[in-house]
Amino acid sequence: MKLGLAVYGTTFMMGIHPRSTRPRITASQLLEQATQYGLQGIELPLSLLEGEDAAALTRQAKARGQYLVVASGGYDPKPLKEAIEAAGRLGAPTVRTVVGGADFGGDRRRMAGRWSSFLQEVLSGLGEAARAAEQAGVVLAVENHQDLASEELLWLCREIGSPHFGITLDTGNPLATAEEPVDFARKLGPHLKHVHMKDYWIYMSDEGYRLVRSPLGQGAVDFAALLHVFDEYCPKVNMSMELGALEARHTRVLCEDYWQEYPQRSAAQLAHLLRFAQGNARPTGDWRTPFEKNAPEEDIIAYEQRQFLTSLSYLQNLLQERNTASQTM
Repeated sequence: MKLGLAVYGTTFMMGIHPRSTRPRITASQLLEQATQYGLQGIELPLSLLEGEDAAALTRQAKARGQYLVVASGGYDPKPLKEAIEAAGRLGAPTVRTVVGGADFGGDRRRMAGRWSSFLQEVLSGLGEAARAAEQAGVVLAVENHQDLASEELLWLCREIGSPHFGITLDTGNPLATAEEPVDFARKLGPHLKHVHMKDYWIYMSDEGYRLVRSPLGQGAVDFAALLHVFDEYCPKVNMSMELGALEARHTRVLCEDYWQEYPQRSAAQLAHLLRFAQGNARPTGDWRTPFEKNAPEEDIIAYEQRQFLTSLSYLQNLLQERNTASQTM
């Protein structure tokens, strides 16, 4: 397993957020930053390659033993094929994508009556893109982006049926589709191709719960248990650190209309989820991030930096403990 760096959890620091006044980070700067932090790879949107020497970036990453992953989006095969071609030129083994459809927090209510046809469109687009990935020798890995539930991701993997198609597991996002993270990972284990290491604090609400970004290791996600799942199913998987968004995600599992476009779930499954959420919930209080409080940019950057460094230390220590334990067995 290699641990690397993604850009999405530190968008003010890296000049990616629309309200950030910092210059946007470049691909080579991102790779250099990963090296300085002792990380073994980067996940980058293609936009960061503008004006860059892509061949030099590939040589540099290869010389350092670092992975490259291309972050794309959508299920339209045309731009996905372009991302796949770019990944092939970069020597990046994986293209990550998201399909959307639902609002954040797993909210499908605006898609009422249309979710089934949406999934068929997704299957058609990703299936065509997966065939292009096969030809390029690249893996296309769709993320659980608070949109697709485990049942639907499994269905996509079975229908497409290609070793060049699978899942980018975001470790925090199962909570947004009313699923426990370790159970979710184990269910999808044979199809995992890439991982986003993310954690959330849980704050209960009258309608369900809010997911608020937290430093990795301080929230609800059991990363030690997840590493055991990865050891079993994908021991060489690349993992990108990604703190959560600056806005909380409200998952309204106690609203009856939340469920209307979801796969059938049992009362026992809901009870299991709610026990997990309540058992990991933080005390009632102000859950807002500095961004949500309209804090100055420098305060938001400092907040991102603190959470990033805390998360980095936690994950590096956890992986070191895992490696030490495996060597003594």
